[in-house]
Amino acid sequence: MAEAADFQGMGPSPARRWLRRTATVIAGVPLLVSLLAGTAAPAAQAAPQATDSRTVSVALDTLSPSAPVKGDTLTVSGTVTNKGKNAITDAQVDLRVGPRLAGRTAIDDAAARSASNGSGDVAPVGGKYKVAFPKLAPGISRDFALSVPVDKLALGENGVYQLGVSVTGRTAAAPYDQVLGIQRTFLPWQPDVTDQKTQLTALWPLISSAHLSAETGSDDQQTPLFDNDDLAEELAPGGRLEQMVSLGSQLPVTWVIDPDLIATADAMTRSYSVRSGDSVVPGRNQAVATRWLNELEKAVKASKVVALPFADPDLASLAHRGKDVSGALSHLQPATDVAGKTVETILHVQPSVDFAWPVDGAIDPSIVDVATSAGAHKVITRSDSLQDNLSYTPNAARPIGGGTTAVVADTRLSTAFQSDMTAASSSTLAVQRFLAQSLAVTLQEPDNQRDLVIAPQRMPTAAQAQSIARALRALESERWTQPTDLIAAAAVQPDADATTKVPSTSRYPKKLRAQELPTEAFQSIKRTEERLDNFKAILSAPDRVAAPFGNAVSRAMSTSWRGNPAEAAQYRDRVDGYLGSLTNEVQLIPKSVLTLSGRSATIPVTVQNKLLQGVQDLVLRLRSDNPTRLKLDGDQAVAERPIKIDGGHSQSVKFTGAGNANGPVQVTAQLYTVDGTPYGGPMTFQVKVSEITPTVMLVIAGGVLLLVLAGVKMYSQRKRAVARKAAATSPDDSDGDGGTGAEADDSSGAQNTHDTKDTAAARAPEGTDPGQPSDPTPDTGPESADASGTGEKVDR
Repeated sequence: MAEAADFQGMGPSPARRWLRRTATVIAGVPLLVSLLAGTAAPAAQAAPQATDSRTVSVALDTLSPSAPVKGDTLTVSGTVTNKGKNAITDAQVDLRVGPRLAGRTAIDDAAARSASNGSGDVAPVGGKYKVAFPKLAPGISRDFALSVPVDKLALGENGVYQLGVSVTGRTAAAPYDQVLGIQRTFLPWQPDVTDQKTQLTALWPLISSAHLSAETGSDDQQTPLFDNDDLAEELAPGGRLEQMVSLGSQLPVTWVIDPDLIATADAMTRSYSVRSGDSVVPGRNQAVATRWLNELEKAVKASKVVALPFADPDLASLAHRGKDVSGALSHLQPATDVAGKTVETILHVQPSVDFAWPVDGAIDPSIVDVATSAGAHKVITRSDSLQDNLSYTPNAARPIGGGTTAVVADTRLSTAFQSDMTAASSSTLAVQRFLAQSLAVTLQEPDNQRDLVIAPQRMPTAAQAQSIARALRALESERWTQPTDLIAAAAVQPDADATTKVPSTSRYPKKLRAQELPTEAFQSIKRTEERLDNFKAILSAPDRVAAPFGNAVSRAMSTSWRGNPAEAAQYRDRVDGYLGSLTNEVQLIPKSVLTLSGRSATIPVTVQNKLLQGVQDLVLRLRSDNPTRLKLDGDQAVAERPIKIDGGHSQSVKFTGAGNANGPVQVTAQLYTVDGTPYGGPMTFQVKVSEITPTVMLVIAGGVLLLVLAGVKMYSQRKRAVARKAAATSPDDSDGDGGTGAEADDSSGAQNTHDTKDTAAARAPEGTDPGQPSDPTPDTGPESADASGTGEKVDR
């Protein structure tokens, strides 16, 4: 206490003052922090902060009408989903409108803008046009719908405006309003009809992959065999191709058809088979195919139809990989010829066959050359291939040399629906962007009418087709576009400033080049075609195989194989393998070792035909590998015979062989077509020659003569023995009564005659026959009067 009093009396020391100031500063830090926090909170509450606009996902499912006019009410609906880990309170869905976009590039930039960039470019409409959610739990989705009169959107002059749907709210970590999610789209604003409408051509492709094999049933009706029954799924109600026909029938489009598709569907309307594993089962979707073709025929009746070359050959692959393979390009013109006939026969419309459509519209000089070799004078390309350096979009048609016209489709519009359109939000965004770009083209030069072509993906999915149809239907009001067809668009006067120079081969997209058919594919196709030509040359009815195999060869070059090299190779192998099995139905039957005895003998060779039809114009050649030892047909090393065999039969062909020396000889049999091309493989067998010389023949003849003489001698000896025996057993004259009178003559005349003959025989010189006259006369008795005796002619 005393010490304290002293300090008080003396006043604070310097050290005490320093300690007091330090304590005061430390004690004031919490108060300062509190004051700073208190002043910052109101600022945060005054305006929502874009701390993380990806916490909530916004799906914009519907926007109607897509292109409103004055007096309309814009309705927007969709779903919001909390993707964060914390609950969101005081959530609010707002409709936002941004400034008018200046041109097509600005639209591209706005579409590419990430949702994380916040909402500074679009302002909320405000007022009562919002939807509130007191709480959004993590992982929970909520539907919303907003309806706003168009006059509340404060839209100005005609053009394309940004439109956004945002979600604001609070979280425990940030207890103030902030933008947690936003989805942008576009709103085309053209309430009045323009004076110069853009002429819009929309291609509507009907193309599918290869489904029909070259193989047919083993009957006279040639029942087609399908590799699978996938086409039936596409043709059935709700299927991709059924949707294409149903939607296209209600739209002003130009149909672009692969004739192979409708030919395959037509084959399905009759009896057909389907490969199922290792077995074959009957096809059962005839009614589906019939219905689809009937609907298609009705749909195209009043529309323009373009027929691609049969099976839609890959022009780029042919140009880059196949043109150096002999004969690879030769099938293009026939594919074009059969295309027109197929469409006209099945759909009863006259198509245009004057258009070629390379993959994605990418061209270079070699592709254009291949396209024109197929008979086309117009090539459908795309603006990302034939690029223009203009401030506006020019007409689609332009000359590129050699009397060929390039029809340039707009890349932005053509690729607008290539992503997955299954989700309603994806479709809505694509439709709005499509409409925005089409309006931007018209507004580029309002007084200059242009022609615009849309060439979508070759095989759109059902969802993609539905999205394209939604976009085209939104243009039916014809406020800034007017529909036309491809034939008319190709005939429009070209823009003088548009690019007409075809890009070089080096500019061809690497991604597309990597998908091309390899050179080996065209070499394999060439071998199949050569085998097919040889096979047709021997048939009595070659048309039965020319059509199915010719079409299969075209399918092997189809654009649909891009991205599926393994499946493409399997298809080629199946076609070639089946053709090989048919050619082997005409063959030589193998022979075992043949022995040739003597100087001349027959050598038979059997040719078998297991086909249902006959074969002709074949030649069988037999060649002796050692003509010194064995010659054929007289004095030749090679002999040949023409071959003609009915279906299901065999023919044995005989050659003459002459042996000159003993020993084995290899003989080769080979079938040839009439032009000398070998047919099938050779068949070899061995002939053993056993020669018989003149000396041997004399020895054999002498032996035969000795055998004959020995037989005669044995016969004579036997006859003499019989005579001696007879003589020994007859009665002696001394044993009788000694008389020789008449009684003896009369009573035993016959016997005496016999005895006399026997005695004479016994006494006759050896080697003579006393019972026969020296000059016998022919028997002229009654039995020998008729040459046939008792009615049966006797060979003497």
